[in-house]
Amino acid sequence: MALWRAYQRALTIHPWKVQVLTAGSLMGLGDIISQQLVEKRGLRGHQTGRTLTMVSLGCGFVGPVVGGWYRVLDRLLPRTTKADALKKMLLDQGCFAPCFLGCFLPLVGALNGLSAQDNWAKLRRDYPDALVTNYYLWPAVQLANFYLVPLHYRPSQNTALIRAPQTLKCSIQNFLSFREPAPEPAH
Repeated sequence: MALWRAYQRALTIHPWKVQVLTAGSLMGLGDIISQQLVEKRGLRGHQTGRTLTMVSLGCGFVGPVVGGWYRVLDRLLPRTTKADALKKMLLDQGCFAPCFLGCFLPLVGALNGLSAQDNWAKLRRDYPDALVTNYYLWPAVQLANFYLVPLHYRPSQNTALIRAPQTLKCSIQNFLSFREPAPEPAH
């Protein structure tokens, strides 16, 4: 409980910094889960650089972008009614999610040293899977998020309701971002 109270105080005093650091932490945790539970790499096979890349992406891209988006949504639709939560979810999933994934995946590719051509091919291959995977889980979570979670918690997704799906989403995105390319068919 003391840790939770310290987090609450820090969030009150430095909301943006805490949200960005929490996003980075969740991205790192998502990558650890992806490598250990999904890919079953084991501790010796764990790619620490990849986890640090995900932490950096969380702090430098995901946290600020998602946090800014949530602020825009709350300015457009300031109420927390069920109807407004539904409108926010539709805007989030219909407009933001496709654009966000279209930026996130190439950014990961660039950070991994892919050439522009390879990055474009990877985006074309992975984007549909990432977007479909997003739509399986995220609309319901975001609906609850926009209806139940106060704005200052949203970018960090720091409630029991939201933390597990956010981490799962990060794990899935991390797996899709780092999976090996499928062999090209012979022509």
